[in-house]
Amino acid sequence: MLKREEKEEIIKLVQLHEKDTGSPGVQYLLLTAKINSLEDHIKRHRKDKQTYRTLLKLYARRRKLRKYLMENYPEVYTKIREML
Repeated sequence: MLKREEKEEIIKLVQLHEKDTGSPGVQYLLLTAKINSLEDHIKRHRKDKQTYRTLLKLYARRRKLRKYLMENYPEVYTKIREML
C-alpha cells in the first residue's frame, strides 16, 4: 500500500487545481504506483495467486484509463508519458 505522503507527492505531479484528487491523470499515476508495489510483492511471493489476480485486474483498469486519457486529455497523457 502507498503511504499518505507518497500519494500526496504523486497527486501534486499532475493535479489540475489545488483540490484535484480524482482527475484521470491523478488516477492513472496512483494506479501505476499501486501496480509497481504489487509487482514487487509478486516477485517476493511467487505463489500468491490472489495478489496476482488483483494485479491483472489493475492492469486492465489502467489500460482502460490510458485509452480514456489519450482520447480526452492528450496533453495530460503526454505529460505523464514524459515523466515515466
